[in-house]
Amino acid sequence: MLESTVWRQYHDDNSFREKLAEFCKLDTVDLIEDDKELYAALKAKLTKKELKLFAMDTAGIAQGRIKKEFAYTDEELEKAKFKLYKKLIQDKTRLSFRV
Repeated sequence: MLESTVWRQYHDDNSFREKLAEFCKLDTVDLIEDDKELYAALKAKLTKKELKLFAMDTAGIAQGRIKKEFAYTDEELEKAKFKLYKKLIQDKTRLSFRV
């Protein structure tokens, strides 16, 4: 299940549920139960670049590698992360992950 996703490129397991709950400030029991549906909602709310950044950042990938992957400077990377995590805590995004 979800083996060929962007998430699995950087993580050994489907731990996106826990990471999403952590950053969206929700309990994991409040999230959509089916992993495929939850991942689809996540993909719908984030751009491909944001989803890849989320996967890489939560996997603990080195900042240098992330900057190289996206051709970002230090400042651009910080702005992209800020925008990503701000988007995850917005109600219109957060509530789409709930049951």
